[in-house]
Amino acid sequence: MPRRSRTNRSSSSATLPKDLGARLRKSREEKGITGRGLAQYLGISPSLISQIERGRVVPSVGTLYAITTHLEMGIDDLFRDANGHRPEGAVRAGRVKKDAISPIQDSRTRQMIRLAEGIRWERLTPQPDSETEFYYVVYEVGAESCPKDSLIRHGGKEYGYLIQGRLGLKIGFEEFELRPGDSISFDPQIPHRQWTIGKKRAEAIWVVCNRHSDNRAPRP
Repeated sequence: MPRRSRTNRSSSSATLPKDLGARLRKSREEKGITGRGLAQYLGISPSLISQIERGRVVPSVGTLYAITTHLEMGIDDLFRDANGHRPEGAVRAGRVKKDAISPIQDSRTRQMIRLAEGIRWERLTPQPDSETEFYYVVYEVGAESCPKDSLIRHGGKEYGYLIQGRLGLKIGFEEFELRPGDSISFDPQIPHRQWTIGKKRAEAIWVVCNRHSDNRAPRP
């Protein structure tokens, strides 16, 4: 039986670097999609798209997923620095050749994105991976991936392992509660959302394989 949960949520601010918004805008323009057209397809306001692209508004997980999925961007694309350089620490001196890329991601130099509602993603791979998104994620107290009436949905396969705290998940019509040591796997084409339960932040390892547009979503 799934464990039912109740939670008290609050908002938390964060800062999304302006260059990430610029990458979203560049990808949109390269695909010939207008800001208004993207907003209409996603069911959000054109002003929100504009503010996100200008780095003035931090999107929720749901909004960022919706934008990047529709633009066929990998979330990993947003972790790259503005000049496309590999992150500091990707090469370990004395262990690999000068121009070689280490398979190890140093815990001190992870690429990180802070999103709205007190959510943080840290990439666990030293280089972008077009097929798999592998993250250490933190949900602060009161954090949620999206509002109750705006669930996330996309193609692929999703896996999670909770390290500490308690995390609520709604998948379709069912609600579940993850406790430390619990893991989950599910079809992300089923509408879903996550949120923190209780007065302790939740920390987890999260993997999304082959994320793509929801095959069941209506296309314009």
